[in-house]
Amino acid sequence: MAPNGIPLDTAAIVSTILEGIFYGFSVLMFTFTIWIMTHRRKRREVNRVMVAVACFLLLFSTAHIVINIIRLEEGLVQYSKTFPGGPLGYFFDTKQWSFVYNDLIYILQTMLGDGVVIFRCYVVWQSWYVIAVPMFMWCSMVATGIGCVYSLSRSSSQEVIFAQQTEPWVTAFFVATLITNFSSTFLLAYRIWIVDRSSAQFRSQGSSPWPLARIIMDSGILYSISLLAALLCFVTQSRGQYIILEMLPPIISIAFYGVIIRATMPTSDRAGQSQSTMRFSPGISRTDWDEREYTSGCMEVESNEVETNRKHSSGGGVISIREL
Repeated sequence: MAPNGIPLDTAAIVSTILEGIFYGFSVLMFTFTIWIMTHRRKRREVNRVMVAVACFLLLFSTAHIVINIIRLEEGLVQYSKTFPGGPLGYFFDTKQWSFVYNDLIYILQTMLGDGVVIFRCYVVWQSWYVIAVPMFMWCSMVATGIGCVYSLSRSSSQEVIFAQQTEPWVTAFFVATLITNFSSTFLLAYRIWIVDRSSAQFRSQGSSPWPLARIIMDSGILYSISLLAALLCFVTQSRGQYIILEMLPPIISIAFYGVIIRATMPTSDRAGQSQSTMRFSPGISRTDWDEREYTSGCMEVESNEVETNRKHSSGGGVISIREL
């Protein structure tokens, strides 16, 4: 089946514009995220791992859009009259450094983003067996990603991304990424739901961690829908997949920042109160934007630490969920 859809030069223009819009949102959310994680905190209280992840995600997104702009300038201006086939010939050539590096950056960012979700799963479950499937799919994603970059850079056919020797690698990568993200998000939300049900009789009213699970699921759904759209476009050999693919790097960043930001925002069911409060255990509450330090037994919905304690009816066990 021959590729269909818009011309590659048009796809390059549209994808860069849309990526720029999403990148602008991601930069704004990055700024807010860093402020949340560092504002009025002592150095030892800052979650350096999550700060580093946020910075790397921004770095990958920035490098991706910069390379896309350079690729657009080279294809439409610098080499438009000298490259064989003109702009279309340039964008068909997947051996160009800009095409290979952009794919590599996207794969690295995907590995980082999905790795964070798997890490969160391990933190809340404290079991390697539970995250066995996501970890296996993550390793498969790494292997297929390497295969994608290698096959794209070595092939000599036009529009090689749809070529017979490349298509299995790309399809396997999208499927592995989709399963990794979906399974990790499901396991994370399911664990929080279990804690919510088990601790219902011990906690005070309004202390449910379920809103946090909804936030995590919303972010996972946003990313999963984008991946599914890219996979469907690729399977049908639609050039629309070029547009969706270029939008994925900032979407990965937005999904990560969104969990941190929304977890610290007041929920809508508290909007009508004069002072919005998130109460997690008897006698302990948090006023919006108040940076007070929580005592033991408090579930802190923060950018770098979420801790929930519950007592088992059989006797005093504690579950701790951190660094979500």
